[in-house]
Amino acid sequence: MPDDLPLTRNVTLRGSDLTERFSRSSGPGGQGVNTTDSRVELLLDLDHADLPEPTRARLKERLGSRLVDGHLVVVTASEHRAQLDNRRAARERMTALLAEALAPPPKKRRPTKPTRGSQRRRLDAKKQRGEIKKGRQKGRGGDWS
Repeated sequence: MPDDLPLTRNVTLRGSDLTERFSRSSGPGGQGVNTTDSRVELLLDLDHADLPEPTRARLKERLGSRLVDGHLVVVTASEHRAQLDNRRAARERMTALLAEALAPPPKKRRPTKPTRGSQRRRLDAKKQRGEIKKGRQKGRGGDWS
Protein backbone atom coordinates (compact mmCIF):
# COMPACT_ATOMS: atom_id res chain seq x y z
CA MET A 1 0.00 0.00 0.00
CA PRO A 2 2.48 2.67 -1.04
CA ASP A 3 -0.29 5.23 -1.55
CA ASP A 4 0.51 8.86 -0.80
CA LEU A 5 -1.32 10.58 2.07
CA PRO A 6 -2.62 14.10 1.31
CA LEU A 7 -2.23 16.16 4.50
CA THR A 8 -3.11 19.65 3.26
CA ARG A 9 -3.68 21.22 -0.16
CA ASN A 10 0.06 21.74 -0.60
CA VAL A 11 1.61 18.94 1.48
CA THR A 12 1.48 15.26 0.59
CA LEU A 13 3.29 12.53 2.46
CA ARG A 14 4.82 9.90 0.18
CA GLY A 15 3.76 6.35 0.87
CA SER A 16 7.40 5.26 0.70
CA ASP A 17 8.13 7.39 3.81
CA LEU A 18 5.85 5.15 5.89
CA THR A 19 6.90 1.83 7.42
CA GLU A 20 4.41 -0.85 8.38
CA ARG A 21 4.96 -3.49 11.06
CA PHE A 22 2.58 -6.34 11.73
CA SER A 23 1.96 -8.37 14.87
CA ARG A 24 -0.68 -10.60 16.38
CA SER A 25 -3.77 -8.79 17.52
CA SER A 26 -5.69 -9.49 20.69
CA GLY A 27 -9.44 -9.91 20.82
CA PRO A 28 -11.96 -12.05 18.94
CA GLY A 29 -11.07 -14.01 15.87
CA GLY A 30 -11.33 -17.70 16.66
CA GLN A 31 -8.55 -20.00 15.56
CA GLY A 32 -7.16 -17.48 13.09
CA VAL A 33 -6.23 -14.98 15.80
CA ASN A 34 -3.31 -17.15 16.89
CA THR A 35 -1.71 -17.32 13.46
CA THR A 36 -2.57 -14.08 11.69
CA ASP A 37 -0.58 -10.88 12.08
CA SER A 38 -3.51 -8.49 11.74
CA ARG A 39 -2.37 -5.69 14.09
CA VAL A 40 -0.70 -2.84 12.17
CA GLU A 41 1.84 -0.30 13.41
CA LEU A 42 2.40 2.55 11.00
CA LEU A 43 5.68 4.41 11.51
CA LEU A 44 6.83 7.75 10.13
CA ASP A 45 10.40 8.93 10.62
CA LEU A 46 10.10 12.71 10.46
CA ASP A 47 13.85 13.20 10.05
CA HIS A 48 13.97 11.15 6.83
CA ALA A 49 10.52 11.98 5.40
CA ASP A 50 10.31 13.99 2.19
CA LEU A 51 8.69 17.06 3.76
CA PRO A 52 9.46 20.80 3.56
CA GLU A 53 11.53 21.97 6.54
CA PRO A 54 8.85 24.33 7.98
CA THR A 55 6.33 21.45 7.85
CA ARG A 56 8.75 19.09 9.56
CA ALA A 57 9.46 21.65 12.30
CA ARG A 58 5.76 22.30 12.88
CA LEU A 59 5.02 18.57 13.13
CA LYS A 60 7.84 18.08 15.63
CA GLU A 61 6.59 20.99 17.71
CA ARG A 62 2.90 20.03 17.69
CA LEU A 63 3.42 16.25 18.07
CA GLY A 64 6.16 16.46 20.69
CA SER A 65 4.35 14.24 23.21
CA ARG A 66 3.66 11.53 20.61
CA LEU A 67 7.17 11.29 19.19
CA VAL A 68 9.42 8.36 20.02
CA ASP A 69 13.08 9.41 20.36
CA GLY A 70 12.09 12.84 19.07
CA HIS A 71 11.53 11.84 15.45
CA LEU A 72 9.25 8.80 15.10
CA VAL A 73 5.44 8.97 14.86
CA VAL A 74 3.69 5.65 15.61
CA VAL A 75 0.02 4.87 14.94
CA THR A 76 -1.52 1.45 15.62
CA ALA A 77 -4.73 -0.22 14.50
CA SER A 78 -6.05 -3.57 15.68
CA GLU A 79 -9.82 -3.19 15.84
CA HIS A 80 -10.53 -5.20 12.67
CA ARG A 81 -9.94 -8.89 12.07
CA ALA A 82 -8.52 -8.34 8.60
CA GLN A 83 -5.02 -6.96 8.15
CA LEU A 84 -6.08 -4.90 5.13
CA ASP A 85 -8.81 -3.15 7.14
CA ASN A 86 -6.33 -2.38 9.92
CA ARG A 87 -3.88 -0.98 7.37
CA ARG A 88 -6.57 1.35 6.06
CA ALA A 89 -7.55 2.38 9.59
CA ALA A 90 -3.93 3.12 10.52
CA ARG A 91 -3.43 5.24 7.39
CA GLU A 92 -6.63 7.18 8.09
CA ARG A 93 -5.48 7.81 11.68
CA MET A 94 -2.03 8.90 10.54
CA THR A 95 -3.55 11.29 7.99
CA ALA A 96 -5.92 12.78 10.56
CA LEU A 97 -3.16 13.14 13.16
CA LEU A 98 -0.72 14.86 10.81
CA ALA A 99 -3.39 17.08 9.20
CA GLU A 100 -4.57 18.23 12.63
CA ALA A 101 -0.98 19.00 13.66
CA LEU A 102 -0.45 21.04 10.48
CA ALA A 103 -3.69 23.01 10.84
CA PRO A 104 -3.25 26.65 11.81
CA PRO A 105 -4.02 27.48 15.43
CA PRO A 106 -7.53 28.78 16.11
CA LYS A 107 -8.09 32.53 16.30
CA LYS A 108 -7.67 34.03 19.74
CA ARG A 109 -10.91 34.83 21.49
CA ARG A 110 -11.51 38.50 21.89
CA PRO A 111 -12.61 39.08 25.49
CA THR A 112 -16.02 40.70 25.83
CA LYS A 113 -18.08 42.03 28.73
CA PRO A 114 -21.65 41.02 29.49
CA THR A 115 -24.17 43.57 28.28
CA ARG A 116 -26.00 45.74 30.79
CA GLY A 117 -29.28 44.06 29.86
CA SER A 118 -27.93 40.54 30.41
CA GLN A 119 -26.53 41.57 33.81
CA ARG A 120 -29.90 43.03 34.80
CA ARG A 121 -31.77 39.91 33.65
CA ARG A 122 -29.38 37.72 35.63
CA LEU A 123 -29.86 39.74 38.82
CA ASP A 124 -33.66 39.85 38.35
CA ALA A 125 -33.72 36.07 37.98
CA LYS A 126 -31.63 35.67 41.15
CA LYS A 127 -33.98 37.98 43.09
CA GLN A 128 -37.03 36.10 41.84
CA ARG A 129 -35.48 32.76 42.84
CA GLY A 130 -34.68 34.18 46.27
CA GLU A 131 -38.31 35.32 46.69
CA ILE A 132 -39.51 31.81 45.81
CA LYS A 133 -37.23 30.30 48.45
CA LYS A 134 -38.17 32.97 51.00
CA GLY A 135 -41.82 32.01 50.53
CA ARG A 136 -41.01 28.42 51.51
CA GLN A 137 -39.62 29.41 54.92
CA LYS A 138 -41.73 28.75 58.01
CA GLY A 139 -43.42 31.82 59.47
CA ARG A 140 -42.81 33.92 56.34
CA GLY A 141 -46.34 34.07 55.08
CA GLY A 142 -46.59 30.61 53.60
CA ASP A 143 -50.03 28.88 53.68
CA TRP A 144 -48.92 26.21 56.16
CA SER A 145 -47.18 28.42 58.73
